[in-house]
Amino acid sequence: MSEVRSVARSGDLFEQRLREHCAGQPIRRLDVLVAGCAHGEPLVLDHIETRATGADEDLPAVRKVVEERADLVSYSLGDLRSVPLPPRGFDVIQLSFLLERVRHAELVFDRLLQALRPGGLVLLRVRDRRSAYGLLDRLTPGWLRRLLWRALVLPGTPGPLPAVYEPLASSDGLHAFCLSRGLMITDDERATSGPARARRPVAALVSLVSKLTSGRFPASHDEITMVIRKPQHHFARLI
Repeated sequence: MSEVRSVARSGDLFEQRLREHCAGQPIRRLDVLVAGCAHGEPLVLDHIETRATGADEDLPAVRKVVEERADLVSYSLGDLRSVPLPPRGFDVIQLSFLLERVRHAELVFDRLLQALRPGGLVLLRVRDRRSAYGLLDRLTPGWLRRLLWRALVLPGTPGPLPAVYEPLASSDGLHAFCLSRGLMITDDERATSGPARARRPVAALVSLVSKLTSGRFPASHDEITMVIRKPQHHFARLI
């Protein structure tokens, strides 16, 4: 398993890995699939054109954000197990806070990976179901999440979005998935972001959950950040 290191901003890591990926290659344009495009995090690299295509579930909060994004050349909203994506059509998949809120997460990830070219990168951010925030998020009733959402998050945060948290939304789940598909995890880091950091009441509840579970669900982080590479040639059975 990869060594876990602290990270200040995952954007810095992603930019660094993208520059390394492009170095020495005759790349004039990066085709990027933004999966989880309710979160506006456009990739911008000097001297390299990026062409971003979005894909997400068709939820009112998601549609509202996506329709306002100016960095996407096109987008598809719907069932991510069957959303139309060109096979091996993208150099990079930017997977932002999606896996924890969808059902059939492994099937969705497999579908997205089919659209990634050999040697391509997955820039992944996911809420950790094994964190105190992840446990609190998935155990909070939907009606209460809707009632408190605007008071507990920063203005403009889309949601509340579903809190499914299948086993894939965890370090162990992601490592097992990548091992079974022949994918290489080059970076595996932890951070605290979003609602867990934005408001004191949430931070206090997260600390309480950690104490009540004797640290089995830690308050030290809520986000997993990974860079995953699809090898040029490998034995993967699905991709």
